[in-house]
Amino acid sequence: MQNLHWTRWQRYLPALLGGVGLVLLAIWLWQNPGAPLTPRLPGADRPADVASAPAGNPVLAGKVVKGDGRPAENLPGAWPGFRGTNRNHGVAPAEVPLARSWDGGAPRELWAVDMGEGYAGPAVWQGRVYLLDYDQTNKQDALRCLSLADGREIWRFAYPMPLKRNHGLSRTVPAVGGGLVVSLGPKCHVAAVDAVSGELKWGLDLVRDFGATVPPWYAGQCPLIDGERVILAPGGPDALLMAVELTTGKVIWKTPNPNAWKMTHASIAAGELAGRRQYIYPASHGVVGVDAATGRLLWETTDWKISIATIPSPVILDGDRVFLAGGYDAGALMLRVKREGERFEVEPLYRLPAATFGATQHTPVYHQGHLYGTRPDGRFTCLDPTDGRVVWTSEPGLNFGLGAFLVTDGLAYVLTDAGRLVLMEASPAKYTPLARAQILKGREAWGPMALVGGRLLARDLTRLVCLDVAAR
Repeated sequence: MQNLHWTRWQRYLPALLGGVGLVLLAIWLWQNPGAPLTPRLPGADRPADVASAPAGNPVLAGKVVKGDGRPAENLPGAWPGFRGTNRNHGVAPAEVPLARSWDGGAPRELWAVDMGEGYAGPAVWQGRVYLLDYDQTNKQDALRCLSLADGREIWRFAYPMPLKRNHGLSRTVPAVGGGLVVSLGPKCHVAAVDAVSGELKWGLDLVRDFGATVPPWYAGQCPLIDGERVILAPGGPDALLMAVELTTGKVIWKTPNPNAWKMTHASIAAGELAGRRQYIYPASHGVVGVDAATGRLLWETTDWKISIATIPSPVILDGDRVFLAGGYDAGALMLRVKREGERFEVEPLYRLPAATFGATQHTPVYHQGHLYGTRPDGRFTCLDPTDGRVVWTSEPGLNFGLGAFLVTDGLAYVLTDAGRLVLMEASPAKYTPLARAQILKGREAWGPMALVGGRLLARDLTRLVCLDVAAR
């Protein structure tokens, strides 16, 4: 009997629910007579500031937020972008005498700032520290300008960019030049802002505008300012590399991409090679050399490609050689570029197995005729580039992992990925450690370091520190 009554209710239930719905709709319309019905359009579920951005580029919806920081005064030097003042070598100039040991066992910490998760390194100019961060609370890429004196924020330029954790978030170094700062965000958005005020000058979306494909672990390419131009490698259908005006972002030239090679995590190297200034870039399926003046493809080779992730940049050595190193069992390769008139040819000189030398993340440093870097087994290594012979390695048991390093004035600062800093001599004579200290207490200290006027900037996944490493 109960089942029979329930069957009757089931018969009338749709009509009853429909009647209730009509009554509720009538009440709502009576209370809101002027409320329009808005159709749901594609893209309408994006944040308002993204949807309203001109041409859909979120950079153009960015805003500057001022802080209470002030630029440091009377501090010498600059670190204007990836790998410092000489992008190809990564060697800091000897601006002030540096300590060869640390009082109290560690360099003095001058200040520290919390960061969003990532591995983005700093650039420094006129007492300001520029760093591309990620604001996880507000879901924004944030180009931050900090005081080199005390770390307080002078301003930040932020634009909406929803991201998910993907082995960290931001991971590129801004470039400073011509009074502007240029950044490249995790999803390939380029922003050029005034270096003093932070006001936006121009922005590009390399995916939307040039057909770039975001690399698997977000963009790791650091923009290059070369004179009055910004050099980028979108890896798009008709723009393997491209040059744009620094002041306007207008395209000057684009390098054709008939092989459809994609963007990698590596950055472009610039320098004189075989008598011609070139940009060298390891794309997804090979390496190219591009004429710096015109963007013309001078040479290409498929002798070097990494199947998982191409991260380190090429190192241009004196004259006609290019050194390439990678992780994931790629090892290393030395190339020679030869020129006959306007024709360029490239040939391998030697290849090294990963057990001898490779570089999973950081680009080796070329200093006074030798190469320095951390090979895949975690040991810091000095290499003779003539034939690839290992000159020395750091002691067994000390694993630097994916930590950063830089060289200056005969010294090497080498960071373990657990945040332990080792000071050693940058000399082919022998491995000579001078001091060591735990400077970061987090994890994944992978971000590139910077050295300016005796101040060393280093970071781990979530914290940036400024240390006094000058001689007393």
